[in-house]
Amino acid sequence: MVRVTTTDRRAALRTGAALLAGSTLAAGCSTDGERAPGEPSTTTSPASPTAHPPAPGPAPRRFPGQPVQLTHGPRDRPRVALTFHGQGDPAIARALLGEAEGHGAHVTVLAVGAWLDDHPELARRILDGGHDLGNHTQRHLAVNTMSEADARAEISGCADRLRRLTGSIGTWFRPSRAARASPLVERLARDAGYPHVLSYDVDSLDFTSPGAPAVTRTVRDGIRNGSVVSLHFGYPGTVAALPAVLEELDRRGLRAVTTTELLS
Repeated sequence: MVRVTTTDRRAALRTGAALLAGSTLAAGCSTDGERAPGEPSTTTSPASPTAHPPAPGPAPRRFPGQPVQLTHGPRDRPRVALTFHGQGDPAIARALLGEAEGHGAHVTVLAVGAWLDDHPELARRILDGGHDLGNHTQRHLAVNTMSEADARAEISGCADRLRRLTGSIGTWFRPSRAARASPLVERLARDAGYPHVLSYDVDSLDFTSPGAPAVTRTVRDGIRNGSVVSLHFGYPGTVAALPAVLEELDRRGLRAVTTTELLS
C-alpha cells in the first residue's frame, strides 16, 4: 500500500491551488458593499429540490453564560475553531474540506444561500465530513445596512435553503460583510432561531489574496486558546496556506474543532 505523506499532500494542494488560481473567486466579507468577481448576483433562485426529505440535521444550540455575539471560546482549553465563509469555486471548497479531514480537523462553514442554490450537494458534503454548517445570509450583501424587511429576508432565505437541504436551519449565523451584527440583525437572527451570532477574534485576511505565507503568518500571530478564525472558501491562497496553519496548530498543541465543540 502506498503511504501518502504530509509532503505529498502539500505538494498536491499546491498544484491544485495553481490550477484553481484562474478560477472565479468569491468575495470576502469586506464592508464596502461591492460585489467582487465571482460573488453571487442579487437575483434569488430556489434551492434544488431533493428526491427525499433530508434527515434532521443539527440545530442551533444555546450556550448559557456566553454572550449573544461570540468572538471566541474558552481560553483555558487548547482548542480553536477554523470558520470558513462558504461561497466560490466548489473545487476549492472540497480541497479545503479534504485537507482538514486528512489532518483530523473539523471546521465550521457559514454558507451563502445563493451558493447552496448553485451547489446543493455541498451542504451534505460538509455535514458528512463532521463539520458545522451555518447561515451567512442569502446573497452576501451588507446586511447591517439593510431595512428590517430586507435583512430579515436575507437571514430567513438562507435558513430556508439550509432547512430544505439538511433538515435544519444550521448551527450558527454570521452576518455578511461585517464582523459583528448590528442590534437589528442580532434581533432578526434570534427571531429566525439562532441564539448566538458567530463573530471571530482572528481575521486571516485571506480574501485580500496576500499569498499563502501571509495568511499563515496572520493566523499564527493571532491565534490562541479558544480563538475563532475567519477564513474563506474560494481563494487558492487559502488552500495553499491551510496545511501550514494546521501544522502550526499541532506544534502549539491546539486542536481544530467545530465551533459547537469549541463552546461545549
